[in-house]
Amino acid sequence: MNLRVSESYAHPPEPATSRRRHQLDGSLVLSELNPLAVVDQLDDDSIPLNLLTFGSVRELCPKCRQTHLKLVLRQNSVRVAHLFCADCESCFDAHYTNGRPALSI
Repeated sequence: MNLRVSESYAHPPEPATSRRRHQLDGSLVLSELNPLAVVDQLDDDSIPLNLLTFGSVRELCPKCRQTHLKLVLRQNSVRVAHLFCADCESCFDAHYTNGRPALSI
């Protein structure tokens, strides 16, 4: 997979009163996703796929253990919102320890 990641969206800070309630421990459970099931592939694999990321999260890639994951929301070629490692090109779903999804609205 040949991905080009751009981080061009700057989310304005939210006031503390409008933040979502997070789980008490705040821990996320990451599950690796098959990139082919998450991102639509182009016919020509030599053409890079541009993905718009929405910032880095605190979680490190469980495979690399050195890179903070980036949030990728649904867009033209992205079927499922996920966390992405730009170093090893791995995709992850995230949910809380109680099973509730962390990447859904």
